[in-house]
Amino acid sequence: MPHQILIMLAAGIGIPILAALNAALGRVIGSPAVAAAVLFVVAFTVAAIVALITAPQAVGKLAAAPRHLFLAGVLIAFYVLSITWIAPTMGVGNAVFFVLLGQLISAAAIDHFGLFSAQAAPLTWTRSAGIALMAAGVFVTQKA
Repeated sequence: MPHQILIMLAAGIGIPILAALNAALGRVIGSPAVAAAVLFVVAFTVAAIVALITAPQAVGKLAAAPRHLFLAGVLIAFYVLSITWIAPTMGVGNAVFFVLLGQLISAAAIDHFGLFSAQAAPLTWTRSAGIALMAAGVFVTQKA
């Protein structure tokens, strides 16, 4: 499990970097939408290569997957487009603060109700306090 923690920590570190890089690209080329599209082309290429190397048989199973599961692509497009448009004016730190706050709320609801086949983990007072403390910590870092 320690390697999984490190991978997720690296993913978390990458989110503000992604936001800053893509926002800068949007400014340089004059279009946040084109910057987002380029990001998706690069991301698709990398993901396709990894998928073909690690699990080429999974591609054939896509047709049988429930259609609502593909909405994840809409959500990532919304995230990338919104952070690319908003970060240059709001600041990467402030934009990511609200992304983190949204993630805390969403993750707690998904875990509590076991949504999308996630392992259920009730939202206890202790977990609620921990989430509130995390949110307060992120808030304080933006005000300091």
